[in-house]
Amino acid sequence: MVYAYTTVDAATGTSEAVCEALADVEGVVDAHVIAGDFDVLIELEGETPHDVLETMTSAIRPLEGVGTTRTYICID
Repeated sequence: MVYAYTTVDAATGTSEAVCEALADVEGVVDAHVIAGDFDVLIELEGETPHDVLETMTSAIRPLEGVGTTRTYICID
């Protein structure tokens, strides 16, 4: 199993809506509104790194309010 974390720069006022939309996305373990340089932190899992990439490109990036993302694959 591959685990990853993604940070999201969300449009103003959309952070909570982005988190709510992520609740039903396959591969998303959890999502939180955070303070700092980014607005949302997402915990992801998949069988392979490609699965995580597929979740990002097909289910997360197209969501209303999602801007810049950064994904970090866990190596341990």
